[in-house]
Amino acid sequence: MSEETSPPGSVPGRTAVPLDDIDRQILARLLRDGRVSVRALAEDVHISRANAYTRIGRLVAEEVITGFTAQLNPQRAGLGTSAYVTLTIEQNAWRDISRELRDMPYVEHVALVTGDFDVLVLVRAPDNLALRRVVLESIQAVPGVRSTRTWLVFDEVRGRGADWTA
Repeated sequence: MSEETSPPGSVPGRTAVPLDDIDRQILARLLRDGRVSVRALAEDVHISRANAYTRIGRLVAEEVITGFTAQLNPQRAGLGTSAYVTLTIEQNAWRDISRELRDMPYVEHVALVTGDFDVLVLVRAPDNLALRRVVLESIQAVPGVRSTRTWLVFDEVRGRGADWTA
């Protein structure tokens, strides 16, 4: 599969891994509960435990599954202020800027995007003072960042995510 025909969301130069219905069911179950036991997962998708272990191992090895994490409630975890920060950056500065942002405290997500700005950053901080420091003292100090704009988050809802059983 060439870059021109890569599936949406794929990384140029990498092809999508073929997934069958069982793989999709496994992914859907793990996305609902990443702590599910392999025994329970195997029962849910009607395969043996050995087959479940093999499939999960293959999905990890092929980087379909890139990790297992906990989902935090930001408010309960002491991160009461969330904001999306948009960045306009110098051309060709993405790699260096993304490395700096990835390691910055309180930065949860960084994406290179198209549109009126170049980068979208989700920041979760304990309070407005900490958010101010992240934006004005850390993000704006990164070489190659031309400008920022901050959008405070008042409320959030979590979507279903990908429907792996479709």
